[in-house]
Amino acid sequence: MSSPGSSSKKSRGPRGMRRHLFEDYMSLREVSAGLKRGELVQGALRINPRRYHEAFISSPDGSADIFLDGLVARNRALNGDVVVVQPLPPERQKGRHSSPDIIVEAQYSGDEEEVLIKMEAVSLQDKVLMSYWTEYGILETDSSHHSYHFSLFPIQIRYTGSEFVVYITELKHSRAASGFIKFLPDKTFALFSPVDHRVPRVNVPLTDCPADFNTRPGDYTNTLFICGITHWPADSTFAEGRLAKSLGQAGEIDPETEGILAEYDVDCSEFPAESLACLPQNLPWTIPAEELAKRRDLRQECIFTIDPATARDLDDALSCKQLPDGNFEVGVHIADVSYFVEEGSALDLVASRRATSVYLVQKVVPMLPRLLCEELCSLNPQADRLTFSVIWTLSPEGKILSEWFGRSVICSCVKLSYDHAQSLIDAPDKGFSTEELPPCAPAHPIRHIHQAVLHLHALAKHLRAQRFEGGALRLDQMKLAFCLNADTGLPQGCYVYQYRDSNKLVEEFMLLANMAVAQHVYRWSPRLALLRRHPPPQGRMMDVLQELCQQMGLHMDLSSSGALHKSLNETVGKDQYSAARKEVLTHLCSRPMQMAVYFCAGILQDEKLFRHYALNVPLYTHFTSPIRRYADLIVHRLLAASLKCGPRLCLTDEEVQKQASHCNDKKTASKRVQELSADLFFSVFVRECGPLDSEAMVMGMLDKAFDVLVLSYGVQKRIYCNAIEGLQSFQFRKVGKRPEMTLIWAAEDQEQKPVRQEISLFSLLHVQLKADGAPLKYSAVLKRPPPPQH
Repeated sequence: MSSPGSSSKKSRGPRGMRRHLFEDYMSLREVSAGLKRGELVQGALRINPRRYHEAFISSPDGSADIFLDGLVARNRALNGDVVVVQPLPPERQKGRHSSPDIIVEAQYSGDEEEVLIKMEAVSLQDKVLMSYWTEYGILETDSSHHSYHFSLFPIQIRYTGSEFVVYITELKHSRAASGFIKFLPDKTFALFSPVDHRVPRVNVPLTDCPADFNTRPGDYTNTLFICGITHWPADSTFAEGRLAKSLGQAGEIDPETEGILAEYDVDCSEFPAESLACLPQNLPWTIPAEELAKRRDLRQECIFTIDPATARDLDDALSCKQLPDGNFEVGVHIADVSYFVEEGSALDLVASRRATSVYLVQKVVPMLPRLLCEELCSLNPQADRLTFSVIWTLSPEGKILSEWFGRSVICSCVKLSYDHAQSLIDAPDKGFSTEELPPCAPAHPIRHIHQAVLHLHALAKHLRAQRFEGGALRLDQMKLAFCLNADTGLPQGCYVYQYRDSNKLVEEFMLLANMAVAQHVYRWSPRLALLRRHPPPQGRMMDVLQELCQQMGLHMDLSSSGALHKSLNETVGKDQYSAARKEVLTHLCSRPMQMAVYFCAGILQDEKLFRHYALNVPLYTHFTSPIRRYADLIVHRLLAASLKCGPRLCLTDEEVQKQASHCNDKKTASKRVQELSADLFFSVFVRECGPLDSEAMVMGMLDKAFDVLVLSYGVQKRIYCNAIEGLQSFQFRKVGKRPEMTLIWAAEDQEQKPVRQEISLFSLLHVQLKADGAPLKYSAVLKRPPPPQH
């Protein structure tokens, strides 16, 4: 693709006119001047996945999203790219509203059951509204009939007119996609159609296609390919590109996984020889005596790890012992990755580019070579390991009395899984045998480890209570876990992962360490500190959420993170379905939330912007996972420099910010890849093991459809009333402000009457998940309710 700024004004016609389909990009000088004057706006492009011709960027003040109407307005930018947009010139706005901020409102009047907008009558304001609603999944679209139905709740959306992209600041999108190829007679190229419709179709040379594609194109109908976009001409809606490789059959785990990794630019290649040369070559490696002499020796302490049973990259360990005065010495010990990965080395360069490990259902794509991840740095049991420690003296109530940071050496006495730790917590008085736990170091009997876990659990409960009393928020959403067949790799079991006291124990002390290191590093260098902030929710969306809650009869206080947390726990009730109701509410509350991001304190400067909304703390960072997060590695180097136990840093605040931004991008991509991997495996699970029956809870309502949370599996699906087999009729209405729906099921025989079913938010239903004809597609089928008992 043409690089931004490569086109000058010489090919442009008079202002407001263009000679090609797409506008030429402005020069960097024009863009810089326009941004300074406030004539241009910069932001990340979000293309609506449901209506991919429409897109948004956030306005600088966060008050309203800026709407980009159509493919031409995007000017060859792809989803995630940082773009600069220019308002439509005045001479091309004839017939539009003159107000720069138009407020659009959709609502009911009288007894009307729905508002129906026909495609041919859609104004720009309506399109903005509809696109915005479909982006957030609250508007049903029926593209086959070119009509749009909405009936949720009154909403206001503001926009500043029609804009178009004049410059692409950063090509964030990988320009790669998975998809299918189509033969075009009498052409020297084939047509590549991406699975993701937000990516344009691409003309690819026939020479890139399989040798027999010309004669047997039907053989490749279901074959997935990876294509990279190389250029997008200014006079075509089609991009140009090259096929990178054939992945295999659509719907199979390995090809689909490879496609996901390629689309999100995850580096799965082998580590280069020059990076591996940075690691110790004489194995097995032992800690040099001179390094031991520099560190606090904790090898005789009772220190252990608590991780998922399958974890191999163990980067954190815990210790706890009661002192004679009744207080506790508690330690968090983190793998000292910075000892092995020197700043500026070939290995550091690779790690900084990858920025994070990527966790798929069936495997991990590591940030660092496995020799480091699973051996040299992993805090494996009964092996001497280099660590960075934070050690506190805590009162029995969890009050911090003293704090120590430093480089250390430990020898973990046992590798506990979360299940092991939970067993110890659940049976405080039980004497565990050696057969019930993994092998323990002889110097630390099981009863000592058990006692340490119980002390940590008690302290964690105090710390957690104090955090939430202090205004913290946690939005837990259901997470799927899978049991895989050892031979085929296919999912043979699936369950919702349970977040228990053992998980909470580890989380509390990791949070405590991260907050302590953030405070220390920022005090040492307000200019270089790499921190993590969580901006407050988007105000306009919180207003919409508050209105929705009121309409549903839910008394939710959204004024602060603490108030929201309290409301979530008080509104759901106390019965067997309270967890499901909380999940539905959590889903609604998650929509207005912004992403937490890394940043350099010296660049942002305004301390009010440093806050972490969910944790409700002024300073936070990531320190506890340097094996899998590059941001943590930078923080380790900052901490070492501050304690004068590591090399002097050569970083500038601009370099820290640049790396922080890159870590943000890679973390976002990693999260999306993880979600897509879980979606892929669940789709295969439904195909291989379905149909699957489950209870479901209504979590959103439209006039012709409703969304459900499938309780056994934690997945969300939309059920369209027109597609329900055996349904005679349905009627949507509002009772006050509460949306409700009546379903009338046809009688199964002449002796029975039709069955009436009432549905509203939180209603319990029975559904069946069934595979559809297309690869990896499945639907939720509403099961007929039993006839009423007389």
